[in-house]
Amino acid sequence: MAQGYLRTTLLVFSLLFLTASMYAEAQRPNRRTRKVYTSPEVIKAEQDSIVRLTTVEFAEEDNIESHSIIKPRTNTLQQIDSALALWQRSTTLEAYEEYFNGFVSAANNIDTTLKTSNMDSIYVARLEALMSPVPLEYNYEVRAAIERFISPNYSKIMGLAYYYFPMIEEELINAGIPIELRTLAIVESGLNALATSGKSAKGLWQFIPSTGRNYGLEINSLVDERCNPRLATRAACRYLKNMYAQYGDWTLAIASYNCGPGNVNKAIVRSGGTVSDYQGSFWDVYNMLPRETRNYVPLYMGATYAFAYHKAHGVEFDLPPMPLAVDTIMINRPMHLEQISSTIDIDLALLKMLNPEYILDIIPATTKSYPLTLPVEKISDYVLNEQAIHAKDSTYLKEFVIEANLEKKRQQAPPATYYTVRRGDTLGAIANRYGRTVKQIMTWNGIKNANAIREGQRLRVSPQ
Repeated sequence: MAQGYLRTTLLVFSLLFLTASMYAEAQRPNRRTRKVYTSPEVIKAEQDSIVRLTTVEFAEEDNIESHSIIKPRTNTLQQIDSALALWQRSTTLEAYEEYFNGFVSAANNIDTTLKTSNMDSIYVARLEALMSPVPLEYNYEVRAAIERFISPNYSKIMGLAYYYFPMIEEELINAGIPIELRTLAIVESGLNALATSGKSAKGLWQFIPSTGRNYGLEINSLVDERCNPRLATRAACRYLKNMYAQYGDWTLAIASYNCGPGNVNKAIVRSGGTVSDYQGSFWDVYNMLPRETRNYVPLYMGATYAFAYHKAHGVEFDLPPMPLAVDTIMINRPMHLEQISSTIDIDLALLKMLNPEYILDIIPATTKSYPLTLPVEKISDYVLNEQAIHAKDSTYLKEFVIEANLEKKRQQAPPATYYTVRRGDTLGAIANRYGRTVKQIMTWNGIKNANAIREGQRLRVSPQ
């Protein structure tokens, strides 16, 4: 009987233990339940991300938790180019914004230290703060130039610096000369790659044909490399470097860029100096130089001041009409710009703006290669559609291979350009904006008094 009681007791305890175990197991979370984890987005871009990542979930039979694998999705070349263009544009604007804001701070510190409203004292201190390798003097002529360039009328011209100055600075650095010389292009052409003077000077750096050819620029019926911003800048760097080697002074080198070394040498001799060992500067021969050159160097100094300190005067530069991110492709066969614009999504007017050296819109690459400048986001489009572009040779080039058609095209004048006068405009500012002279605009519009223009007046600013 005792043995039967013991067996019964053990059976009861076993049942209780088993029941407790089953209950505990029922309360425990299922260890095999899948836990899903979604990986975060790795790269986010405003225009089609460069790489997007997707998460694939899985659980092995014996694993407690699931794992994530990162699987890259291939992006198109166009998407990569678009992201690169966006990055280049934003970094360019940010870099210049930081540069300009630095001079706003410098101006504020100077104003606080001086505690004066005398603009002459303020201009002097601010010019000294620029610390330029090119000596920046201050006098009445320089003040007049400063006040000219800090006018809101010049915001459009100065805004072109966003496009041209990164390239100009690169070439100046490569040539080993001061990057502060960049603002000379503002004085020369108003940063207009097609600017033409009455003396047949042309382009961003206003080379006359003979000087352009002497410095390696091709000039013929189809190509005028004086209008190629990079090649013309390269030639200007060589010229300025040669003039500095001759005079040992940047103000004289700048003066010679305007009037030529012959006139500078005459001014030195008339001032009692000797050209071979002259130690003076532009200001020492000022009165012996041509009138235009006497204004030229102060204009350079005024443009240099305005570029750095325009924000301190409440002026903001306009953004340029051309894209800030561009690249070049070398073309090794004849091509019309319209072949490109009709094949890939790019406006012909923009294509001409980026390639101003091609007079008849033809790249005459028969015996050598020529550069084609495109927005960065269009480089892949061009490469992928190159065969389709070439297939249009017979359509767009046939009328140009016959000399008579070429001559007809040369004589076709572009439509006239007009400008509507705004409040505060002057004829001089309008002329400079379009690379013209005041006399030209007065002649084209029958104006007898340069000060008689009025707001709302429509002026013709091109020959035809």
